[in-house]
This record gives sequence, C-alpha cells and structure tokens, in this order.
Amino acid sequence: MSRIKAVIFDWAGTVVDYGSRAPVQAFLDLFARHGVTATVEQARGPMGAHKREHIRAMLAMPAIASAWQSKHGRAPVEADLDRLYQEFIPLQTEVIGRHTDVLPHVPEAMRELRRRGIKVGSTTGYTREMTGALVAAAAAGGFAPDAVVCADEVPAGRPSPWMAVEAARRMNTWPMRACVKIGDTIADIAEGRNAGMWSIGVTKTGNELGLSEPEADALPAPELARRLAEADWRFRRAGAHDVVESLAALPALLDSIEAALARGQTP
Repeated sequence: MSRIKAVIFDWAGTVVDYGSRAPVQAFLDLFARHGVTATVEQARGPMGAHKREHIRAMLAMPAIASAWQSKHGRAPVEADLDRLYQEFIPLQTEVIGRHTDVLPHVPEAMRELRRRGIKVGSTTGYTREMTGALVAAAAAGGFAPDAVVCADEVPAGRPSPWMAVEAARRMNTWPMRACVKIGDTIADIAEGRNAGMWSIGVTKTGNELGLSEPEADALPAPELARRLAEADWRFRRAGAHDVVESLAALPALLDSIEAALARGQTP
C-alpha cells in the first residue's frame, strides 16, 4: 500500500473563505445580540468544532461567562445554549453566503487529485442546513468533492474522527492510512489523527493566521513569516504530520506521503 486513495478537506479557511472569516463574524454577531462583546480571539479559539459545541465552549470562557453574568444577572445555562444555537443557524447561513469564494490554488489542486485518481472528500463544523449555497458556489468555483460530511450527520463532531471516517466510507476508500485529512484548525488535526489518517495543517489561508488575503499581503514580510512560523509550531505541537501555507504545496505533499507509505510508514 503506497498510494493515497483519498484527500479529505475542511471547508472555511482551507478551500473557501480566506482567513475563515464567516464563522468568526457569526459568533461575534450572535453574542453582541445578547449584550456580550466577544473578541476575535475568543471566537477563533474553538474553531473547527460543531457550532453548538463552539458556542458552549465560548460560554465557558471566564471573560464571556462573567460578561453574561453582568448582563443577565446569572450564569449561562443549557437553555441559553439551546436558544443561542437556534439563533445562530440562520445567522451563520446568511454570513456563509458572503464568503463562498474558492481559495487560490484550490482548482489546480482538484485537477491534480483527479489526474492521480485520488478521491476528494470534505468535512465541516457547519450543519447540512448551513452548507447548501456554499457547496453549490464552491462547485462553480472549481471545488466539487465526492463527499460532503457535516457535523450534524455524525454522532459527534471534531475532535472525534467520525466525519473523516464517514467521508471515507461514502467514498469507499480504505484503509485509513491511505487517506489524508487537511484543515486549518487544531480540531482538524485531531480529527485526522483520531481517524488514523495523515493529518495536515494549513496556515496562511486559515484560522491560525486569521487574516484576509489583503491583510496577509499587507504585512511586512518578517512579520508574516513570524506569524506563519507560530501557526506551524501550533499545528505540529497538536500532532500534524506536516504543515503547508496553502494548497499550492499539495503535489509535493502527496509525493512525500506516498514515499513514506512506500517505506512502510503509517500515520
């Protein structure tokens, strides 16, 4: 077994939505509606998880819990989480619709995968309800995966392996050591590792850098390099097998993994 059978991508920050801005804005808007000012850093912290669990994690942050207590006179409870999540669904769906552009190098990466006969899957912390317009717009832009698995279609979202495993099942690709998971969050790395796949982090276009393309391009080169190096370190500390800035590096990455498989290495 020395050939890759499938590559499974995350969505926001990996193949669409440079800087993974859509989910961040939705979380900021959601909490603002309830009189709590969340920061971008707080919104990005749990990124990659099922959106309900993401809201739960934010509510548990000391600063947000304290602000909620001050505004509402009590600590947040499960009923608040239920209400927030129901409000979040249409809010996130609307924001996603403004961030559907396929990222640079993604169409080329898709063509390379098809040329090699490698199947293409995808997983996301978005629910199926949130992804309709996104999937259609991405297909028009050059990203049309063979499988799209959403967080509400499996027993648990990231960091569990179930979305990645379900994507592999739908594509009939196995064993897991012949599959690659690529994403822009720490939760993506955990998902891939827990599924027994090669797990790859993406830095420049995603959540860990957290900048739009113009913002990233405007940074002085030494500052951009420093931030990318920090993101690379965070991914590797989380267990990433490799880290790339963007999908422009995909062909070389595939060659490297197949060489490792040929040597008998496993994830």
